[in-house]
Amino acid sequence: MPIFEYACQDCGQQFETLVRSGTVAECPSCHSTELEKLLSVFATQGSTSDAAPLPAVGPCGTCGHPAGPGSCAVH
Repeated sequence: MPIFEYACQDCGQQFETLVRSGTVAECPSCHSTELEKLLSVFATQGSTSDAAPLPAVGPCGTCGHPAGPGSCAVH
């Protein structure tokens, strides 16, 4: 059973809910069914407590590769 994120179009409340087969999601604040499904971020399994943060990667030349633009393995 998937969990979806919604924004209520009547009151603006954003929320997550478990949607079962054959049920209609409803806003927990105003009970409206006029909802917009939001793009959810996903989680991965594993511990990141000892992992270093990943650098921001942008267009070629912005990753900071010492050999310059076009030298990294990504581009």
